[in-house]
Amino acid sequence: MKNLLALTKKNKKYVLGLMSGTSIDNVDVALVEIINNWIDTEINLLGFEEYSYPNGLKDFIIKNSDPRESSIEEISQLNFLLAKIYVDAINSLLNKLNYKLSEIDLIGSHGQTIYHIPKKQKLFGYDVSSTLQIGDPAVIAKLTGVITIGDFRVGDVALEGQGAPLVPYFDFIMFRSNKINRALLNIGGISNITVMKKNCRVNDVLAFDTGPGNMLIDFLANHFFQKPFDANGEIAEGGNFNKELFNAIVLKDDFIEKSPPKSTGREYYGMNFFTDLLNEFNQLTGSDWLNTLTHFTAYSIFRNYQKFIEPNFNIDELIISGGGAKNNFLYKCLSDYFGSKIDIKIIDEMGVSAEAKEAVCFAMLANETIHGNLANIPLTTGASKATILGKICLP
Repeated sequence: MKNLLALTKKNKKYVLGLMSGTSIDNVDVALVEIINNWIDTEINLLGFEEYSYPNGLKDFIIKNSDPRESSIEEISQLNFLLAKIYVDAINSLLNKLNYKLSEIDLIGSHGQTIYHIPKKQKLFGYDVSSTLQIGDPAVIAKLTGVITIGDFRVGDVALEGQGAPLVPYFDFIMFRSNKINRALLNIGGISNITVMKKNCRVNDVLAFDTGPGNMLIDFLANHFFQKPFDANGEIAEGGNFNKELFNAIVLKDDFIEKSPPKSTGREYYGMNFFTDLLNEFNQLTGSDWLNTLTHFTAYSIFRNYQKFIEPNFNIDELIISGGGAKNNFLYKCLSDYFGSKIDIKIIDEMGVSAEAKEAVCFAMLANETIHGNLANIPLTTGASKATILGKICLP
């Protein structure tokens, strides 16, 4: 407890951020120097690594994210296994950077979302919403000897929020502007957008999940080509757009028309999302499928902008991050939809790594927790009030 109290008074900290997203390709780990907190926060990224999961683990996690196939025994084991893998990722990065665990002040870990049910359901007479992230932060704290903050979504869901997205708080701290209307688009497994009018306050920030990001594209790359993803969108670019398939996907996907606040995940955009369409359009080549689906992914993002943002104000600048920022064909599709009036940039141009952003975000959120700052945004998540996020786990 003495270490925790001392940490709240420390102005400069060395913080590790961990992010394992819905794409389940690896765990992202970032070492960040953080000075101050809240709107005075200064961040310096010291190093970043994408630490690969063992072969077969992605499929094992996906299996245990499906209620029809999951095992409570395996989920319990995964909860500890992932924490150990996160610790290995931490040690790998620190060894490369020549840092020691004893020099680290704090760890912030998102964990791996195994199931997310923000919509209330009746259970024994109670209205219950819930979310479950595994890779227990208490295990990380015990194995590293470093105070660890995790389970960031739970507090927001407890207050009737969606528990996501949480990155908008980071976006506000780092990218708010007094000159332009700015939006930040993160394309991970799921895509989410943060919108900030010039001179906005934190309670003015609007953000929500727009629909699929890389998740469905990755599924098709594996289904047709036995590849984990479509590198640079090259397969999609070599295919042909199919209007009939595109319209069928638009008709099937009612999430993109749903009003914010909203969040989603593998529960909706899992492998079963278009099993019926694969049978119906089995005459199409894999590259045609990927071309059409990449177009749809861009459309789903633009449709959300068109329906929920543009009626209130136009954005001047769109900044893209996440793994999807590396998909050149998806970037081209987005440019076609948004047009030349909006300046589209990759977040690297703003001095933040596209790949590292979310890991850096959870390092910063851990710092906010230690300082007692309210880090959810009710307008974004739908929570009844702003609250401190995360569970503090002592070594």
